[in-house]
Amino acid sequence: MSRETSIIAELFATVAGGGLLPRGYFHPEPEDGVPPMAGGEPAGTLLLLGHVGRSMWPAFSASPEAADGAPDPLDRWSRRLIDALARRFGGMALYPFGGPPYLPFQRWARRAEPVAPSPLGIFIHPEYGLWHGYRGALALAPRWPLAPVDPRPSPCLSCVGQPCLQICPVDAFTAAGYAVEDCRAHLDRDAGTPCRDGGCLARRVCPVGPDYVYDAAQIRFHMRAFHRAGRNAATIVDKN
Repeated sequence: MSRETSIIAELFATVAGGGLLPRGYFHPEPEDGVPPMAGGEPAGTLLLLGHVGRSMWPAFSASPEAADGAPDPLDRWSRRLIDALARRFGGMALYPFGGPPYLPFQRWARRAEPVAPSPLGIFIHPEYGLWHGYRGALALAPRWPLAPVDPRPSPCLSCVGQPCLQICPVDAFTAAGYAVEDCRAHLDRDAGTPCRDGGCLARRVCPVGPDYVYDAAQIRFHMRAFHRAGRNAATIVDKN
């Protein structure tokens, strides 16, 4: 095993040991908007970090951040883990939260793995469906060897009937976009209890990735965060 391969394996094992997962990596180009490294040199590799299904929930739910009652526990937990990775491996930590301005994580995600926008606005993955998210990224100076490009297309292209667009009680998802305020208002009403407590009905009806659906506690956590976010709700949807 080469020294570079050994470092990559060590980094991936360290990421997984903390509760996150590597979500793919790529060589940034100037148009990707990756900030320069310390000293001004461009990053050679950008590694996305996040979760798939219930992968992060045991570690996060047992963390000090989840129990201390302070705001933004998941963001603070993510920062603690990814900042530590950056120090250990000589990288630069980057996050999809903390703006505005916000870093172009959606663009980076499409460079790193086969995700695409779904009719709900959330990125869909051919295997994980809508049940995944990005918690941060590491910019690294070396140019890692790239894995072969995953050619799988968006499952939405072959989805018959698009049930996600038929089930929303307030028709929040249309060709015109996502009516965030209609969605939030619905959650304030008694009729919104199934979405508020069990998760977005449109997200749950998607036939892709049923094995990766979040558990009940994780769903409630994200829905409460979405509800509290108010006018910043769209950023919550993108991250989770």
